[in-house]
Amino acid sequence: MSLLHTAICDLFGVRYPIVQTGMGWVSTPELTAATANAGGLGILASATLTVAETDAAIARVRELTAAPFGVNMRGDAPDLPERARLLVKHGVKVASFGLAPSAEVIRSLKDAGLAVVPSIGARRHAEKVAALGADAVIAQGSEGGGHTGGVPTSILLPQVCAAVDIPVIGAGGFHDGRGLVAALAYGAAGIAMGTRFLLTSDSPVPDNVKQEYLRRSVTDTMVTSVLDGVPQRMLRTPLAEALDRAGRVSRLGRSLRHAAQFRKLSGTSWADLVREGMAMKQGHGLSWSQVLMAANTPMMLRASMVDGRVDLGTLASGQVAGVIDDLPSCAELIETIMRDATATLTRLETPHA
Repeated sequence: MSLLHTAICDLFGVRYPIVQTGMGWVSTPELTAATANAGGLGILASATLTVAETDAAIARVRELTAAPFGVNMRGDAPDLPERARLLVKHGVKVASFGLAPSAEVIRSLKDAGLAVVPSIGARRHAEKVAALGADAVIAQGSEGGGHTGGVPTSILLPQVCAAVDIPVIGAGGFHDGRGLVAALAYGAAGIAMGTRFLLTSDSPVPDNVKQEYLRRSVTDTMVTSVLDGVPQRMLRTPLAEALDRAGRVSRLGRSLRHAAQFRKLSGTSWADLVREGMAMKQGHGLSWSQVLMAANTPMMLRASMVDGRVDLGTLASGQVAGVIDDLPSCAELIETIMRDATATLTRLETPHA
């Protein structure tokens, strides 16, 4: 069997050990299906959708592909049981989480035949979700975009692989076949990519936003906690720098406005927002002001990723954006990664003269 056919290929039922992550406003049914049809695992983002919209989005993916795919959910969402039932109803293969759900939710999903795959940024978190019954884990190093930890992938990945007995998928800094081989060398069973899939022709992100990413270097990202109290990596823009410098009162006012906007868009009640806030406050040790600021994230991402307003929205990004200079289709991207990975393995197997 090929070294490039790994445990996650069998676990997810996919041809290649490549995962497209569930990015809010970006991982639409179309991008998810394009990844799945190309042989990778596409993951639909549902945290920015209502339950009804999630139902329709999963059905749309089903129309576009017969291949397995996943759906990303928030482990602390008040309506998680209802959302989980949708995955079972539609026969979704993988349940993906940024924040791991309870052991009961994991068990119910596994009993229904789904593979449960949380994302983590520290070894202790990997050990915790493995103990809860997760089937695999995505370990994202600090190079990754969006919410991220402080340990580089080159250190985190082998550490996590040594700590747990379930398949580990590396994330943060991956974009080509050499990276896939490196991840396998560390002990991983594959790679997950967000920014690289955002920068494809199948991505729904407006062209002007894609061009903003393509013109950046590897030093053009920043990490800040001002949006929701948790570190996030994004492109360095005048808005991002202004938010990072802004006073607490200014950020709080913006967040309250965004909370109201997101509540209206998502169909979430104020009571559910309060319950989510309580869960975040307890789970992340945030202050109430930080909980309120958390409303910034979905609305500011929507401004850029949907409306194309780079002046009004934040641009979540991994450092890898600085080495990407093209917009292939998902099929072209995955084909190139697998071809280059095979060539890299061949080169490593060839004795040096």
